[in-house]
Amino acid sequence: MTVWKCNKCGNTLDAVTPPETCPSCKEKCEFIDVTCYIPECGGPDSGNVNPQVFQESYKSDK
Repeated sequence: MTVWKCNKCGNTLDAVTPPETCPSCKEKCEFIDVTCYIPECGGPDSGNVNPQVFQESYKSDK
């Protein structure tokens, strides 16, 4: 399953598709796919997040 991260509050959730509204901050947010697809973090079947994508996914205007 895909790991999605809210671009506003950083909440992560496992879902096939991201929700319209973040269940944590209750905002309509952009969700970023932070699923690990590379061997360095365990690959797609690991359920891990890619730490580099996770860190870079915050908006710079915070």
